[in-house]
Amino acid sequence: MFSLTGKTALVTGASYGIGFAIALALAKAGAKIAFCARREDLIEKAVEDFRAEGIDAHGYVCDVTDEAAVTELIARVEREVGVVDILVNNAGIIKRIPMTEMSVADFEQVIDVDLVAPFIVAKAVIPAMIKKGGGKIINICSMMSELGRETVSAYAAAKGGLKMLTRNIASEYGKYNIQCNGLGPGYIATPQTAPLRDRQPDGSPHPFDAFIVAKTPAERWGTPEDLAGPAVFLASAASDFVNGHILYVDGGILAYIGKQP
Repeated sequence: MFSLTGKTALVTGASYGIGFAIALALAKAGAKIAFCARREDLIEKAVEDFRAEGIDAHGYVCDVTDEAAVTELIARVEREVGVVDILVNNAGIIKRIPMTEMSVADFEQVIDVDLVAPFIVAKAVIPAMIKKGGGKIINICSMMSELGRETVSAYAAAKGGLKMLTRNIASEYGKYNIQCNGLGPGYIATPQTAPLRDRQPDGSPHPFDAFIVAKTPAERWGTPEDLAGPAVFLASAASDFVNGHILYVDGGILAYIGKQP
């Protein structure tokens, strides 16, 4: 039920962190892996890291906000690896800037990478999925699909939009046996969130680190590996009647009001 043997998976932004962990999990479940990143050095390092895990991954440099580049990417993946059965839209950025200090250019860049790019890549793979008789699309959403917080107006807007894009893809293409779901990570310990976990000069935890641990019933940050099982579930036949759903992997934070002061 959870086997991905014979399937081809494309994971965007999979050179490290969450994307790498998800691609690794899909590979260990039997999928052939294609991935992309924005720079050649990231591709080379990730290929080595996959190889160290016994995985022969195919890496491609691609700007996923460029529709022409994505069209070329999908054609290469189909020729060199196989028709994409599983798409994981993971590539993303965040800019932590107060809204009134944020330039329109910065806002638009976050929207382009976190929302427009998943639209572009999904649009590119759906026709072949229809022809093949089905497919799986997993969009990496966020708790910011549900919550707001200071300094992340662009990111929250993009991830909220991605949640609704996920539901719309499910609505529009479910009849073709395409399941489109989202994974909503909580606070995950990755290079992107490292500044929020840095120790203070006196050795004490970063205030935001302490805040997140206190707000999470699991009392810890998540790890990229915490997303592996949920990703395999959403990529496999086990989720064939799950569509338009956002699976939050957050240690319970969205269910929790917090400790009484």
